[in-house]
Amino acid sequence: MWFLGFSKSNPRSYWIAGAIVLIIILTIIFRKLAVYLDCKGNKHLSKTKPDEENQVDEKSMDSIDSNATIRTYALEELKMATKDFKIRIGVGATSYVYLAELGDGRLGAVKRVMEERGGKIKMFLDEVSVLLRISHPNLVGLMGFCLDKGEQLLLLEYVPNKSLFERMHTYHGQCSGILSRYNRLNIALDVARALDYLHSAADPPVRHRDIKSSNILLINDEHAKLADFGLCKLGNDVVSATTPTKVKGSLGYVDTYYLNTGLVSPKSDVYGFGVLLLELITGLKSVQGSMTLAEWTEECRKNENVEVLIGMLDPELNGNVEIEQLRLLVDVANSALLENFEARPTMIYCP
Repeated sequence: MWFLGFSKSNPRSYWIAGAIVLIIILTIIFRKLAVYLDCKGNKHLSKTKPDEENQVDEKSMDSIDSNATIRTYALEELKMATKDFKIRIGVGATSYVYLAELGDGRLGAVKRVMEERGGKIKMFLDEVSVLLRISHPNLVGLMGFCLDKGEQLLLLEYVPNKSLFERMHTYHGQCSGILSRYNRLNIALDVARALDYLHSAADPPVRHRDIKSSNILLINDEHAKLADFGLCKLGNDVVSATTPTKVKGSLGYVDTYYLNTGLVSPKSDVYGFGVLLLELITGLKSVQGSMTLAEWTEECRKNENVEVLIGMLDPELNGNVEIEQLRLLVDVANSALLENFEARPTMIYCP
């Protein structure tokens, strides 16, 4: 059991590890059972309400697609699917991500958590626990996972066009053309919908804690999915909002209140969303020299002069902007970045 991070000399560790794995397996079984029962219920409804047949069938198929395919994988299966981890398509703080070709023709992304990069078994199990509980069109979904022979692997939905960060801030991404203001607005709306779901509809609620452009994966230039749930926290914000925790997140996006106090809440995600809006508006990275983007733009974004606001705009947009739309986006960013976290809006108001 050394590969799970537990002591071989302590028998109690075997019971703890076994209990954790058993809970994960039971969770998957109960989810599949719920899907099965839901589908049977939908079939019954379709017999009693013929006029709703197409709608019911479509919903049941969505449920099957998003939940029923989640399963555990053997290490050899994922090694074969990734051709022994050959094609790297992403890098995280504690992981590498590899392209996987599954036997049924689908593509996936295998996140390989590395102990030497700081990946911990508890973080891995926490991320699996979160992913098993959530499902939304603007969240990257879980297809399966593997905890075998010291490897910690997540098989995730494959999103083809890499991250918003790469699209905006790398040579390769910029060679694909400029993201229009309509593209940027649609991407912001998708992220807002994802966060609103996590905060308000997920049960229990989820705090992401690492909102940044490199965690926004692009389906295409108009639509996106939020990824990377390794730092997520489940549950309401009562304890975390009153008990300091170790600060986690990415430079430039971390809520200043959280940074100064160690107190985290869903409003910390709202702050990260505000920084993301500034990134989309200005085309700049979240850190500018020794200053964060929020600090760098503070004087301009709080100025009522229209010309000053236009001066913030990404030069690549060539001034192509609707003034009222720009003013509204800047107002939302300013509200999200308020020092007083309680005064920030919830995500339902940000879109």
